[in-house]
Amino acid sequence: MKTVICIGMAGSGKTTFMQRLNSHLNASKHRPYVINLDPAVLKIPFGANIDIRDSIKYKKVMENYGLGPNGAIVTSLNLFSTKLDQVIKLVENKRDKFEHCIIDTPGQIECFIWSASGAIITESFASTFPTVIAYIVDTPRNSSPTTFMSNMLYACSILYKTKLPMIVVFNKTDVTKADFAKEWMTDFEAFQEALKVDQELNGELGNSSGYLGSLVNSMSLMLEEFYSQLDTVGVSSHTGEGFDEFLKAVDNKVEEYENYYKTERDRILAERAAKEQARKESSLEGLMKDLGIKDQNKRDTSTKNDDEAEVVSDVEEGEDDGLVLRDEDEDLEREYTFAGDERTTGTINDNYPDLQRKYEEDLSKTAKSASSQTAENIARYLRK
Repeated sequence: MKTVICIGMAGSGKTTFMQRLNSHLNASKHRPYVINLDPAVLKIPFGANIDIRDSIKYKKVMENYGLGPNGAIVTSLNLFSTKLDQVIKLVENKRDKFEHCIIDTPGQIECFIWSASGAIITESFASTFPTVIAYIVDTPRNSSPTTFMSNMLYACSILYKTKLPMIVVFNKTDVTKADFAKEWMTDFEAFQEALKVDQELNGELGNSSGYLGSLVNSMSLMLEEFYSQLDTVGVSSHTGEGFDEFLKAVDNKVEEYENYYKTERDRILAERAAKEQARKESSLEGLMKDLGIKDQNKRDTSTKNDDEAEVVSDVEEGEDDGLVLRDEDEDLEREYTFAGDERTTGTINDNYPDLQRKYEEDLSKTAKSASSQTAENIARYLRK
């Protein structure tokens, strides 16, 4: 299943684009699986298989948490992302019936792209399905070189934030054709000429004069490499023009995802797992060193004394075998103590010096054995 996440500035025609894309796929007998992630929208012009508004009430979030519009959108996405594993399972169950999954996001682009929940949502879909970002651009509003450059810088930041294949979709081509934008992205001199004309028209008080004009000029040089990684498509959500070209671009980006992005993601995950394993082994080695024991696989058992008594019960029977006979003197004080104890009376210790010594040795050996066994259990747990 190919996943398309539609992202765009407020007013770029993103929801209308979703409606036209849904209609176009239905007309071509490829009904998509539709997900709406905008909790603040009052009405959507398409049927959604999964709608965030069914589980999150935007106005209730504002009232309960005392938030404004943007804060409520972020909180709604955070609440929804806690159940994202269930959403992924629902989509996975339908991957044999649907070829495309299209996702609409909030118009407040920063609430989705730069929030933790937005990163969780994009990462979850990208790790399960081939995922493409469709960045919707309002073409009439980008006829100015400075505005166009601002939009491209935002597209660049989204690309490096999501690390997913991106298609720049110039919407509303029925109002203004996107030929000028495509030319600016492929021909540096054409953009320089347009910037110069814009400076002359606006004069010294214009938005493109002075420092800003110099900055835009420098940025156009920097973004030349960025443009080479993008596919650009001009569409009209009003007339349906360009949507066949958009679907072809999606297929190209899915192939790019499989060949490059997925491989890179797998490499990063493998490196992360290797670092985590190395960290665990380092922590285990430090723990065993602190406890004064060796690794169980490296322990040398050949030097162990066979006659060494592990516990008191391992002492061979014989003289002074640890059995204390009842004293004939009933008034004899029977306090089993060790040397150095303030309560020591000396009665038992003085009469049975060998027994006293065995108690101390056996107790010390038992404590060491218990400590060693505890350390081995901890090490075995950490290896898991």
